[in-house]
Amino acid sequence: MAIQWYPGHMTQARKKAAETMALTDVVIELVDARLPEASSNPMIHELRLHRQRPCLKLLNKADLADPLVTKAWLAYFNRQAGVKAVAISCKKPGDVARIPKLCQVLAPHRDDNLKPLRMMIMGIPNVGKSTLMNALVKRRVAAVGDEPAVTKAQQRFDLNARMMLVDTPGMLWPKIEHPGDGLMLAASHAIGRNAVIDEEVAAFLGDILLVRYPAMVSARYGLATAGLDGAGLLEAVASRRGCLQRGKGGKLDLEKAAMLLLTDYRSGALGRVSLETPESRAAMLSQQQVAYSEVDQCG
Repeated sequence: MAIQWYPGHMTQARKKAAETMALTDVVIELVDARLPEASSNPMIHELRLHRQRPCLKLLNKADLADPLVTKAWLAYFNRQAGVKAVAISCKKPGDVARIPKLCQVLAPHRDDNLKPLRMMIMGIPNVGKSTLMNALVKRRVAAVGDEPAVTKAQQRFDLNARMMLVDTPGMLWPKIEHPGDGLMLAASHAIGRNAVIDEEVAAFLGDILLVRYPAMVSARYGLATAGLDGAGLLEAVASRRGCLQRGKGGKLDLEKAAMLLLTDYRSGALGRVSLETPESRAAMLSQQQVAYSEVDQCG
């Protein structure tokens, strides 16, 4: 299933972001620590490189991600030029308090009283930008919700006399090139439900969980995972949790089971899970390149 979700306001948000980028010293990019590359908007990368702006890449929701995988991702990103990557949870004041100083290090030319350090928060929908903004400003200035695309316009605030911050709407990109990225984004609730089929997303998530975290699945749902695939896991969860369709003679309600699995992943009830690693990312890109080459040869 190819997933595409690009609400109309995102086109205007991208144009406005490009204008603001010209007046920014440091880009603060939030990504989901459970899928750091899949949740990194390539448009942000392009805009940042065009303006030659340094990036503080925040792997948010690190408390929900596999810590060993997060460590590998931090090493991966910190090898990139102009990037400083750290793992945080926007809900932890101590993590948030580090951010202004990290930005200051990336823009040493603003370490004076002549002009304020100008920071710009960017990222995909529902990744925690509004939560971060509220924590930095230390009051509720941005709406927070468990649905993507809550923020639809830029907001600007002065942190102090020497630091200014702009919050931007969550932005996806017009075409999600890799199908797996769309499914990971949907599983993590960065894409509106109107663009996805929950059962297909949950089956995709189930395939990953069964390969990488079978013990967590077994512990959470009290079932043996041997021989199951993602679709089979949904059936097993539906049966185990009594997810039945009303008036259908005991037929399993797979949609309800899908939402149960997705909610358990999103909330962390399953445990600390990462959907991609630097190695799995490289393998996916390599496989797709081979597939594209074969299509070109056939053409």
